[in-house]
Amino acid sequence: MGWTARDIPDQSGRTAVVTGANSGLGEVIARELARRGARVVLACRSEERGAAAVRRLLAEVPEARAEFRPLDLADLASVRAFAAGLPYDRVDTLVNNAGLMAVPFARTADGFETQFGVNHLGHFALTGLLLDRLLAAGRARVVTMSSMAHAMANIDIHDLNSAHGYRSWQAYCRSKTANLLFTHELARRAEGQPLTAVAAHPGYAATELQAKGPRLAGSRVRERVMRLTLLVASSADHGAAPGLYAATAPRVAPGAFLGPTRLGTRGAPGPAWRAPWTRHDLAAELLWSESERLTAVRYGALG
Repeated sequence: MGWTARDIPDQSGRTAVVTGANSGLGEVIARELARRGARVVLACRSEERGAAAVRRLLAEVPEARAEFRPLDLADLASVRAFAAGLPYDRVDTLVNNAGLMAVPFARTADGFETQFGVNHLGHFALTGLLLDRLLAAGRARVVTMSSMAHAMANIDIHDLNSAHGYRSWQAYCRSKTANLLFTHELARRAEGQPLTAVAAHPGYAATELQAKGPRLAGSRVRERVMRLTLLVASSADHGAAPGLYAATAPRVAPGAFLGPTRLGTRGAPGPAWRAPWTRHDLAAELLWSESERLTAVRYGALG
């Protein structure tokens, strides 16, 4: 059967922050970390949906320590407010899970194309703003959720915000490549530090993510088609397993990319195939520099 959530080591005494934990993979990851004893912060944009997720978690794991805190990754002021208001002096696990997929063109509060802004820049800023607390934890993990869709598009360092033409799926795939380049560079910079940066993908899991883009575009036909494809998808519980493995399994290699091992869609978590451009040192450095410039977040101890 391979590794499952039942194999998660004891998380007592650890504090975890999970973005987008009000549904789908993030909700499962938060629940299972809490089940194993972690204090879990559900970082979500919607207070109503975040509070409801906490209630569901506590109904299933009554002894859990779980709380909602507002975080809008499409607004860097919200990201800064979240980090400043987090009342814990250490963060042992950060799961950068929230995201958008193939949505119509829009801009974040700071003027970035939304998929690049939310999926990459928001998480880049959040990780940097929590860096001191991650390093203080002693053996922290940063897990960033990517996708096998990264293989369909490399980033364009000269057009990160799709100013020269927008295609929703291309922008999504580029943002998932950015997630992997971010992990690659963070792992390199964290060498010798008590911090492990890894990435994961869920395979094809049934969540609300697939239908949101067509719904926002007003395409009922596309939304119906996407919902039909979910009939062959794995459950959110199975899709969350690679993220949980990345966050908790012993001896996970820095910079690793983990996913389902059966054709990349199902099965127990393990090493995943990745496009060669996601290991490109210069591209990762350039993206990092641009991300620092765009967010005005510097990583201090990691240079």
